Amino acid sequence: MMNHYSVPIIASANLDESEAFYKRLGFHVLSDYGHYRILADGRGWHLHLNHVPNWPPNVEDNPFGIYLYVDDVDEIAAKVSDLIIEQGTPCVKPWGVYEFAFSDPSGLLVRIGRIVSQDES
Repeated sequence: MMNHYSVPIIASANLDESEAFYKRLGFHVLSDYGHYRILADGRGWHLHLNHVPNWPPNVEDNPFGIYLYVDDVDEIAAKVSDLIIEQGTPCVKPWGVYEFAFSDPSGLLVRIGRIVSQDES
């Protein structure tokens, strides 16, 4: 029996730029259909890139985001430290997650984190 999981389909005006961005996080291309690419990291993360010309009209107006959970938050943060939005992160947030955030080339908000134990809060 297969476990339930979801896969985000991410709109991208430039698939090559988006693919290069997600490779920094450890993703690789599983399938390339020209206008649609399927990526995975080999540890459980999956995403699909869908070519949507001129999306979004203004990068700063992209209202969407994804949350990627991982145990090694600091390792991933080091790969994209130049893109992290909030100074002093990753850190433990009041909602019990050790996390940080940044934006992809299309302005999609990407949060990466892990749920912390009570003694880490």
